[in-house]
Order: sequence, then C-alpha cells, then structure tokens
Amino acid sequence: MIASLLYNVTRRLLSVPRVLLRHETSKDAELLVPRLENAVLRRQLHSPVRYQPADRLWPAALSSLIPRRRLAQVFPVTPGTLLAWHRKLVTRKWDYSKRRTTSGRPPTRAELKKLVQRLARENSR
Repeated sequence: MIASLLYNVTRRLLSVPRVLLRHETSKDAELLVPRLENAVLRRQLHSPVRYQPADRLWPAALSSLIPRRRLAQVFPVTPGTLLAWHRKLVTRKWDYSKRRTTSGRPPTRAELKKLVQRLARENSR
C-alpha cells in the first residue's frame, strides 16, 4: 500500500516537469537510470543483482518520462521484467496462505456428530 502510494506520488511529481520541459526531462531521466543501476550494483558487488522493491520503484516511475523508442537502450530491464515485477507484487498482495492455519474443511463439532449418529440410528432408511 505504501509502496504504491509512493509510486503514484513520484509519478505525479515527475509528470509536472515532463509537460513543461519534455525534451530536457527525458534527457535527465535517461541520466538518472544508469545512476540508479550503479547504486544497485555497488550495493550487491559480490552477489547476483537482485532488485528490491525500492529499486523497482524508480525505474518504473522514470519509464514514463523516456520515449518508448529509447527504453531498450536506457533501461537495464525489459518491459517484460517490469510486468513480471508487477505480477509478483499482485500475487504477494492477494496471497492469503499466511492467514490459513490448516488446509481443508474445518472440523465438525462433537455435538453435531452425536446428533447425526443418533438420527442415523433412529431412522435407518
């Protein structure tokens, strides 16, 4: 919830200069993307690159400022990767497995079992 709110606020703030200075903004956004990528790479120097949710927020917000034809040249990730990140976010949000304590049907109360057994004995048909 907080990440999506931050993302929306960031996109709104970045869209204001886009309207005023379309060419300059896209150029600045193209310069910010490698800086963000370098920050992620420095943090994970001796391990495989793994983007954290905060690392995913900025490229997604900056992608709207860069012309589509330049996206493949600027971003370290493809649009398919951005969509995969979104799918994972949605599946984590709507995953209720931690709320379930046991799987299957809940146990029947003892008094209800006794009632059913008594009715079965009394009415054999």
